[in-house]
Amino acid sequence: MCRFLLVALHIDAVLGEVTIHQRRKKLKEMVQGNGLSDAYTATLTRMKAQEGNKSVLGLKVLMWVLYSERPLRPQELCHALGVEIGSSDLEPENIPALRTLTASCLGLVTIEASSSTLRLVHFTLQEHLLNNPTLFHSPHPTIAEICLTYLNYGSVRDLSPTLVTARLTMPLLEYASCYWGKHARMGMTENAKALALRLLDKFDAHISAQLLLLRYMNERVPFSIRPYFNGAEGPMRFTGLHGVSFLGIVEILPSILEMKEWDLNQIDCMGRTTLTWAAITGYEGVVKILLKREGINPNQADTKYGRTPLLWAAKNGHEGVVRILLEQEDINPDQADNYGQTPLLVAAMGGHEGVVKMLLEQEDINPDQADKFSKTPLLGAAIGGHEGVVRMLLEQEDINLDQADKFSKTPLLGAAIGGHEGVVRILLEREDINPNQVDTYNSQTPLSWAARKGREGVVRILLEREDINPDQADNYGQTSLSWAAKEGHEGVVRILLEREDINPNHVDTKYGQTPLSWAAKKGHEGVVRILLEWEDVNPDQPDTNGRTPFMWAAKDGHEGVVRILLEREDINPDQADNYGQTAFLWAAAMGNEGVVQVLLEREDVNPNHPDTKDGRTPLSWAAVLGHVAVVKILLKRQDVSTTALDHEGQTPLLLALSEGYDEVVRVLRDNANSRATHRGV
Repeated sequence: MCRFLLVALHIDAVLGEVTIHQRRKKLKEMVQGNGLSDAYTATLTRMKAQEGNKSVLGLKVLMWVLYSERPLRPQELCHALGVEIGSSDLEPENIPALRTLTASCLGLVTIEASSSTLRLVHFTLQEHLLNNPTLFHSPHPTIAEICLTYLNYGSVRDLSPTLVTARLTMPLLEYASCYWGKHARMGMTENAKALALRLLDKFDAHISAQLLLLRYMNERVPFSIRPYFNGAEGPMRFTGLHGVSFLGIVEILPSILEMKEWDLNQIDCMGRTTLTWAAITGYEGVVKILLKREGINPNQADTKYGRTPLLWAAKNGHEGVVRILLEQEDINPDQADNYGQTPLLVAAMGGHEGVVKMLLEQEDINPDQADKFSKTPLLGAAIGGHEGVVRMLLEQEDINLDQADKFSKTPLLGAAIGGHEGVVRILLEREDINPNQVDTYNSQTPLSWAARKGREGVVRILLEREDINPDQADNYGQTSLSWAAKEGHEGVVRILLEREDINPNHVDTKYGQTPLSWAAKKGHEGVVRILLEWEDVNPDQPDTNGRTPFMWAAKDGHEGVVRILLEREDINPDQADNYGQTAFLWAAAMGNEGVVQVLLEREDVNPNHPDTKDGRTPLSWAAVLGHVAVVKILLKRQDVSTTALDHEGQTPLLLALSEGYDEVVRVLRDNANSRATHRGV
C-alpha cells in the first residue's frame, strides 16, 4: 500500500499543474511507459500468484471497482462477492470480510475517506486495467448475473414492494435494483436472461421496481415536475414490460412479449405506457419492436402532462425515436400536451436541431403554434439561445417575429434577457422586427432588459441600430442607464454613457431617483465612480423624498460609497430630506457604525441635527432603536447632546428606558456620571 502511495505522489509531482488534456496525454504516456506499467503489471502478477482463493477474489474486487456504475460502499462489494450463482438465497458464510478483500488486492484498492467508498489506489491504474481487457472475462454480463441472482433470492422477493429504502441487512439491494439493467444492456449470459425473465414476470410486486423508480424520481426528475408516483403504494402496474422498456434491454424484449398476454397500452403508476418509457429514454430498438405489435397506440398520452411518445422523444432530443415514430401512418406530429406544447415547441426549446428539422418537414405542422402561455417555437428557441433552431424557424413563411407570450416576452426580448448575442443578431437581420417593442408589465424594451441583466454584448448590438432609443423609459420612468446603475453593471454603464443621447441625470417617475442615486443606494462603488467622472452628473440631486445619493449611501450603510461622494466638493453632507433627516441621522438610526465614524470626522456635519417629524437627534434615534455601538461612538464626542428633548419631551435615556434597551441605558448613565464628574459636580 505504501509503495503505491509513493507512486501516486510521484505521478502528481511529474504532472504538475497542466490542463486536463495535457494531463491525460501525459498519463497515457506514463502508463504505456516501462516504469509505471511495469509496477502495475508486477503487482497484478503477484496478485494472481496468491495462494487459495485470494487471487480470484482480488481480480473480482478489481472488476467490480473498475466496472461498477457508481462507487461502491464496502458492504455492497462484500455482499456482491458473497453471491453464489445458482443459489436460492445468500449464505452469510459466503460473504468475505472487508479486510480479506483489500488484502487480496495488494494495495491496488483503497477506501475513499470522504465518501466511504472503494476506489483504485490511483487514477492511472484505471488506464492500465482498461488497456488489458483480458484480465476480466465479460465483466458487465457477470455483474448483471450476480445482481439478478441477488434480486431473485427468496429473502429479497419476500420484501414488501412499498419499502422506500433498502434494508441495512441487504446492502447490495439498491445497487442491484438500479443498475442491473445497465450492465445487462452491455451483454447477458443465458442464465442472466432466465433470471431477468423470472424477475420481470411479477415486476410490479418486486421491491427492485420500487427502488428503480424512486432513484429515477430523485436523481433525474425535478421536484416541481415529477409525475404522479406514490412510493407508499409501490410500483403498481409497472410491469415487466414497462421495466424492459424503461431499461432498454432489447435482447430480452421478444421473450418478455411472449411470456403472457400484455396490455400494450396499460398505464403504470406514473401514468406512462411501455412505448412512452422507451420514447423518454430513447431506446430505438425497443420502440421498433413495440410498434410492430398489433393494438399499440403510438399517440397515447401520459396521464399527468398529456404528452405523447413523440412529444417525449422530441423533448429529450432522441432523433432516432422521432424518426421511427414519424414513419407511422397514424401518428399525429402536432398533438399538444395539457399545456398546449407541441413536439416542435419542446424540441425548439431544447435546441434539438435534428428533431426540429424532421418536424418542420411534416406537412401538417404549424411552426407558429403557441402553447397556453402563448409561447411559440421561435420564442422558446430564442429564450434558450438556440441559433440553429432560430434560423430554421425564420425560414418558415408564417412566423410572427414579435409575438409575445403570457409574460410579454417577444423572441428578441427573450434573447436579450438571456444574453444570447447570436440570436439577437439573427433576429435583427429581419426588417420586420421592432427592436423597441416593450413588454406589457413594465414597458421595458429589449435594450432596457439587456442593461438590467448586464448583457454587455447584447447592449452593444442593440445600440448599433439607428432606430433604437437608448433613453426610453419604462412604466416607472427608469431608463436603461437607471437599470444598469441600479444593478451595478459597470460595463453596461460605460457603454451607455458613451452615447450623446443618454441623460445621466434622468429622474425616474416613481421614486425621483437618478442613476447615481440608485447606484449609491445599492452600494455599487464602481458605478458611482464611473458616473462621477461625467461633468454633467449632479452628485447632490434629491429624489421625491428629498434624499440625495449621499443620504441613500449613508442610510443603507455603504461606507465605500460615502467616502467616494465625500471626495466631491459639491456635496452637502449635512443636507436634510423632506423630513429633516440628514445623512448622519440616517446612519445613526440604521446602526451603520462605519458611516457614523466617517461623518463624525467632518466639521461640516452637525451631530445634533434633529428631524422635523419627531424632533429626535441622531443619538435619540440610536438609543430608541437599541444601537449600542453607535451610541458609544456618539458619546465620544463632547459636543453630542445627551439631554436633547424630542417633540414629546423625551431624552435619549428616557427613550432607551421605554424600549427596554438595558445596555444602551447603562452606557448613557455611565456617560452622564462621567460628564458630571468631569464638571466637578
